[in-house]
Amino acid sequence: MKLVLFDIDGTLVDCGGQTRQPFGDALEAVFGTRGDLPGYDFSGKTDPRIVLDLMTAAGVPAARVLDRLDAVRDHYLDRFARTLEPARVRLLPAVVERLRQLAARADVVLGLLTGNWERGARIKLGSHRLEEYFRFGAFGDGRLDRDELPPVAWERAQAAVGRRFTPAETLIVGDSPLDVACARAHGIRCLAVATGWTPADRLAAAGAERVVADLAGPDLEEMLAA
Repeated sequence: MKLVLFDIDGTLVDCGGQTRQPFGDALEAVFGTRGDLPGYDFSGKTDPRIVLDLMTAAGVPAARVLDRLDAVRDHYLDRFARTLEPARVRLLPAVVERLRQLAARADVVLGLLTGNWERGARIKLGSHRLEEYFRFGAFGDGRLDRDELPPVAWERAQAAVGRRFTPAETLIVGDSPLDVACARAHGIRCLAVATGWTPADRLAAAGAERVVADLAGPDLEEMLAA
């Protein structure tokens, strides 16, 4: 049996930039500044890390930022839920077909590994009814860095299916160098898809076992068979 952990943004869907405005509104509401939001690269970061990076760079003490993370989360997610336009959320190539195929297999367990706060992840997935494919996941809640997430995913997978997974039985599917680094930090193989904001050559240089243009090809199944 294999555990396949999917990232969301740039891997399953592209929200068309709809997160930045409510995220910035939340930062301004809590800290009085958005920091260098336009110049910041969200890709692969956890939501708490994004807040910490932006606000400490803007001069807010780290202790104050960490103390107010829940307030930012609540402001952001309330605004995001109200303002997200599902029609502008782009489903990435072959995602539904691939998830359907994997979900039908008795030897595959699907989960999420994402830096999003869990409620935000569910909102994004709900725009295309993708949440039905994922019984559990590891999210950015309470975690600053992506490398902290695989042990959480393993714990939740065991609770969901009653089986402990090893790194060799796990595959991460993501679109950023941080997805690749997270996988490598735990001895997990990574299928990197160039459907996000990182070109294929950079994903290969980061050390992904395989890099593909999208999920349409046989690569994921081939990696599961290996």
